[in-house]
Amino acid sequence: MAFPDRLQLPLSFDPARLARDLDALAATSWTAHYVQQNYEGDWSVIPLRCAAGETHPIRMIYSDPTVTQFVDTPILAACSAFREVIAAFACEVRGVRLMRLGAGSVIKEHADLDLDIESGAARIHVPVVTNPDVEFRLNGSRVEMAAGQAWYLRLSDPHAVANRGTTDRVHLVLDLVADDWLRGVFETELVES
Repeated sequence: MAFPDRLQLPLSFDPARLARDLDALAATSWTAHYVQQNYEGDWSVIPLRCAAGETHPIRMIYSDPTVTQFVDTPILAACSAFREVIAAFACEVRGVRLMRLGAGSVIKEHADLDLDIESGAARIHVPVVTNPDVEFRLNGSRVEMAAGQAWYLRLSDPHAVANRGTTDRVHLVLDLVADDWLRGVFETELVES
């Protein structure tokens, strides 16, 4: 079955609980995204699940496709709603991060290799906080995502984001192994939509 470049999954999460988890991390340091040529402004990350044994902040936010062992970071322990999102996926969950795009910031158009279900990896975005002036473009067309929704985006295709609002946009981003369970969720959603 051919999959579209975007798909809203049949999962939803309480935006207020997600925002409370984010608020609980107010004292936590964000790490600037390491691919600095891909953005202007503030694009930063908090790792919640990372490669086993990693302690350097940059390596903890890097999504290394060769790594097979992942562990929750101590930060995740304080975040019950984020843990529930992760638990909702009955497939192998690899890296999980909070990704913040500050007000007035831009992620330039780029593509991430092998981030598509056809290659065996799916990146899921769950907006935690957002605003109507966030413009996420995938293959040139806008994807509107509300807080608490779960979206698959084929990020091996060209995509860009602009936060033209006055508040930060924060997404919970999960890297998943595209196994039979996840493919079944996608196929069911395509048939029913």
